[in-house]
Amino acid sequence: MKITQIFVAVAALSALSITPAAYAADSVATVNGKPIKQTWVDYIMKDAQTRGQKPSDAMKNAIINELVGSELAYQEAQKQGIDKLPDYKINEELTQRKLLVNIFLADYMKKNPVTEADTKAAYEQYKKELGDKEYNARHILVKTEAEANDILAQIKKGSDFAKLAKEKSMDPGSKEKGGDLGWFSPAGMVKPFSDAVATLKKGEVSPAPVQTQFGWHVIKMIDTRATQVPAYDKVKEGLERTLQQRKLEKMMLDLKAKAKIDVPGVTGATGATK
Repeated sequence: MKITQIFVAVAALSALSITPAAYAADSVATVNGKPIKQTWVDYIMKDAQTRGQKPSDAMKNAIINELVGSELAYQEAQKQGIDKLPDYKINEELTQRKLLVNIFLADYMKKNPVTEADTKAAYEQYKKELGDKEYNARHILVKTEAEANDILAQIKKGSDFAKLAKEKSMDPGSKEKGGDLGWFSPAGMVKPFSDAVATLKKGEVSPAPVQTQFGWHVIKMIDTRATQVPAYDKVKEGLERTLQQRKLEKMMLDLKAKAKIDVPGVTGATGATK
């Protein structure tokens, strides 16, 4: 059982039997008079349970042994003055801040959970955004309109679209597939591209190049079909994560709006003016 990375490094030191002694009320062992706290063991046991591990005496003993090993290393590090080094102090400060922030965010989500109604509403919006039709198209992406017009001229003369895509397209994701983009919904593409695709019939090539922020596209419609919407259960977990992220982002933006933030030389860092 893996508790923390640091415990692994001292596992050899901790492979010892713990002999009962007159420990303090809140300790399960002592190392050179220093207690291994029961609360530490309880916390690690609880955390292991939340990760799906079944508590047992063997788990408890393993935790105690690893805590004993880490305490030996901890005491030796103190003897060598490592806890006084500047880098340690900075790391300690940052680690404490990160821990406090993570607990705060977890507590916020516990108090402001994403409900079943939230995810179902998000699912309905997701279906709406997908639309009722999906497209399968090829495209050839080039830098300039002149290049795109030259490709269109070659296609009109009978050149093979897929071959031209392999030779000239700048899109690494579809180039080797002859420009084939697979099935996609309009929402999955930038608007100028999806608008152009929606006007094409099966087998038709766009009459003129289509410009997007990526360059100039020559598009060929392969086929269309009714949208294949994934079942709610298949996307529920992803929707929950998205909604949780949005809640956290909104909360942080609200905090920023109320705060006075001054970062000289950095734009966009200032919060509310007070």
